[in-house]
Amino acid sequence: MSSRAKRGDPVLKNITSLGLVMIDIKKLKIGSRESPLALIQTDWVCEKLLKTYPELKIEVIKIKTQGDIILDVALSKIGDKALFTKELENKLLDETIDLAVHSMKDLPTNLPDGLEICATSEREDVRDVVCFSKHAKASGICSLDFAKTIATSSLRRTAQLKSYFPKAKFIDIRGNLQTRFNKLNDEANGIDALILAAAGIKRLGEEALIDQYLDPYEVLPAVGQAALAIEIKSSRLDLKELIRRAVNDDTTEKIIHIEREFLRTLEGGCQVPIGVYSEFQDAEFLITGLVSSLDGSEQIVRSLKSKDHRGLGKELAYEMIESGARDILKAIR
Repeated sequence: MSSRAKRGDPVLKNITSLGLVMIDIKKLKIGSRESPLALIQTDWVCEKLLKTYPELKIEVIKIKTQGDIILDVALSKIGDKALFTKELENKLLDETIDLAVHSMKDLPTNLPDGLEICATSEREDVRDVVCFSKHAKASGICSLDFAKTIATSSLRRTAQLKSYFPKAKFIDIRGNLQTRFNKLNDEANGIDALILAAAGIKRLGEEALIDQYLDPYEVLPAVGQAALAIEIKSSRLDLKELIRRAVNDDTTEKIIHIEREFLRTLEGGCQVPIGVYSEFQDAEFLITGLVSSLDGSEQIVRSLKSKDHRGLGKELAYEMIESGARDILKAIR
């Protein structure tokens, strides 16, 4: 850089140097699904940005996705990998919004051309949880061992839980948290237990509704569960470092990279019985992956660890493919 350059010169705009981000951005338009949980997650991102850039003006644009509109069909039967993301991504591409906030687990591993994940949030509680209905508790049911009917919207959860509780009946349940709990506690529906992600309940401030936490090594979470993804146009170099500095968690980003690489290599989507749990402990990355048949009768579970996160998810996926994982997935499709 020329020593004659002055602060007002264009060459000094949008430069990252020694952690100092010089920006020429006064306002951001952030796209979010309009569900209560999505808006809370987007508010969290806004708070992070405003803490780092107090002068920034932010407008949240609420966008309804296909997954929000179609509520009377099981997610696995709709057949679109971008159920909760496509409409937000279209708004990114036409520059109606500057960035989109997603639940990482909803975001397909192959993004549309011209888009990228520029930041990954720190991870909330990654576990799945059990919530028992009021009438189940009244009848003394306080464990999944005694639950006759279990509700969830996830094939991954159903497949894993069927292997533990083969006599239980599993039913699909959709809607926001309040809707699901209304269905759970309506005795006419005959539901004993509801399985959800801990992260969503905690972010909504409803932790008291949780009756039991499931061990993430016994019921493996979804890829990217409990983390948020910030997506932008790849050409928006002015935004990338700005957002990363305020929001990105480096360790979580590497862990999510492992998990998404694992799913991408298996050629799986958000609505298939694939589970994964990754941790960083004792200076190593550890990943455990699962591929299951729909009824839980066939399952392949493997683990790998490495000091380097790069290529770890792919390596585990190939090991599981050699053990028959792709054959199980082909049978499902």
